[in-house]
Amino acid sequence: MESITLDIELLQLPETSPMSMKSNQDFVKKLFDQWLALPETNRLVTSLVNDAKAGVALNVMCGGGSSGTNSGSNSPLASMFPARNGPPLSPRNSTGSPRITRQRTGLSNLSSPLKVVSDHVKELIPQFYFEDGRPPPNDLKEQCIAKINSLFYGHEDGLQLQEFKLVTTEICKVPSFFSTTIFKKVDTNNTGFVKREDFIDYWVKGNMLTKEITSQIFTILKQPDHKYLVQDDFKPVLQELLATHPGLEFLQGTPEFQDRYAETVIYRIYYYINRSGNGHLTLRELKRGNLVDAMQHADEEEDINKVLRYFSYEHFYVIYCKFWELDTDHDFLIDKENLIRYSNHALTYRIVDRIFSQVPRKFTSKSEGKMGYEDFVYFILAEEDKSSEPSLEYWFKCIDLDANGVLTRNELQFFYEEQLHRMECMAQEAVLFEDILCQLFDMFMAFETRDPFLIRQERANPTWTEWDRFAHREYIRLSMEEDVEDASNGSAEAWDDSLEVPF
Repeated sequence: MESITLDIELLQLPETSPMSMKSNQDFVKKLFDQWLALPETNRLVTSLVNDAKAGVALNVMCGGGSSGTNSGSNSPLASMFPARNGPPLSPRNSTGSPRITRQRTGLSNLSSPLKVVSDHVKELIPQFYFEDGRPPPNDLKEQCIAKINSLFYGHEDGLQLQEFKLVTTEICKVPSFFSTTIFKKVDTNNTGFVKREDFIDYWVKGNMLTKEITSQIFTILKQPDHKYLVQDDFKPVLQELLATHPGLEFLQGTPEFQDRYAETVIYRIYYYINRSGNGHLTLRELKRGNLVDAMQHADEEEDINKVLRYFSYEHFYVIYCKFWELDTDHDFLIDKENLIRYSNHALTYRIVDRIFSQVPRKFTSKSEGKMGYEDFVYFILAEEDKSSEPSLEYWFKCIDLDANGVLTRNELQFFYEEQLHRMECMAQEAVLFEDILCQLFDMFMAFETRDPFLIRQERANPTWTEWDRFAHREYIRLSMEEDVEDASNGSAEAWDDSLEVPF
């Protein structure tokens, strides 16, 4: 590094006049022959010849009027010194030193051969984003086609729907109740058969093979012109689940309950996963949720009630019975007076007014002032599992009267005043709001102040949520009430054995 700071002019040889060069031609020829014999010179000349053959522009520094032998001035030794044929460049500013300028010029010349090399060696960045999926490598493609050939062997006309289910599980590796949906995606002409070539075009050439399972399921379910899922996209797979799952076989004689079960599953999926609340389930939301794991669990587990996420029949039974109890006229709509009776009048009129003002969520019901079944599913999930993020968002919006994103003391007191009035009317000892506020602050130390009974429940089933525990208790209660009612009516058997769930 210190050699760079030397004055280059001190390293240059004194200039020789042309007359003296002519009188010593033999000496000059010997010097030139000796220079040509150097290994560095040989490599330089070879490189220049190869570049010339390749048509690459040569960066050769030649002085004006010099002969062809001066091409040697482009050697690394010559490039260390600036050309002396023209006047030196002026400094860039008045404070600059000519010596510094010459040093910069020398460094620029030193780096010029590297620039030439870097222009030749350019690495191409491989494509890393594929909108329709990354093309599969040849070895993976060959393995998949070999499996496809074995499954389609002997079926010249193609596979029918029942025979295609093995392709769904062995090749696509998605839940078996996706068979009908994939079959229809491939059999676009509705021939009733899927040919080998058509399936290869859809699965292999369509780059479905290299997608991870969440993206595969998203692509299978969605419409071709959509980049999101709507509720109707889930109906075909749920219909096949109801038709093929052994744990739901008892519902085949009641199509109306099959439809209600499918609707409830869809509503639960959108309640937990579609956090935007616009009814359009994106791939990002699907990846962040646990729906794919629940689908695989439902495909592997014969007892559907053990699939607590989304698909449990017990959970559907509790939700539907709760709605049916409130819907006294059975028009499948409930109003404020109906909802106020929920959980033995646990809700206040003020909070019910907020719900029917559609502050936490817009109703899907077309009847003004009434809540539909889908709206009730959202309500009961938010009410009975307040530890989930959708529930926290639901009730926060209800209490946040001015919608400023902050809960104040006055807002909390507004809703508690009605509860305080109830206690006074029932001649119970009233609890002041100040005490309630202290309890709210104490709840931030939740671990130290938890209910011992709740702790035992959590230890018994550590993976259960508050909703799972509520649904389990309510299903037992409803089953017992049904048994008592059947006994009073003299009915020997009101429910099929398949309805009973072992506890």
